[in-house]
Amino acid sequence: MRSAWSKDYAAGALIACIGAFAVLQGQSYRMGELTRVGSGFFPVVIGVLMILVGALIAGSASYGATEAGAAPRQADWRGRGCVLAGPVMFILGGAWFGLAPATFGCVFVAALGDRSATLRSAAALAATVTVVGIVLFVYILQVPFPILQWPHD
Repeated sequence: MRSAWSKDYAAGALIACIGAFAVLQGQSYRMGELTRVGSGFFPVVIGVLMILVGALIAGSASYGATEAGAAPRQADWRGRGCVLAGPVMFILGGAWFGLAPATFGCVFVAALGDRSATLRSAAALAATVTVVGIVLFVYILQVPFPILQWPHD
């Protein structure tokens, strides 16, 4: 019971600390107004939200504790590896091949971290997120990120 509580408490405290750091760093930038936000507005708002979420996680840590006689679960290294490899796939794929392959690779690899996921379900999820991402970031937000490109010297 103590182990589950301490992990949740530590996770909540870590999230709150990262949020506090974001608030402190964001205050060194111009905040602006609600109608015309400055560069410090978003980090401060996200930091405050992270502090609140961290406090909620740490505060509710004892509610999610396991029974004293429950067997400890083994670490899911496949899931952890896939979730960590996803952003790496996005960084490498984005730098070399563009937004579409990077997004597809990131989501596909991360989805395979779920033991109940099949190749078909991971591919369907990756394709859906890729289409939504392209529409959102390229066409709506007009982020200058090539959809497809071929690596050059």
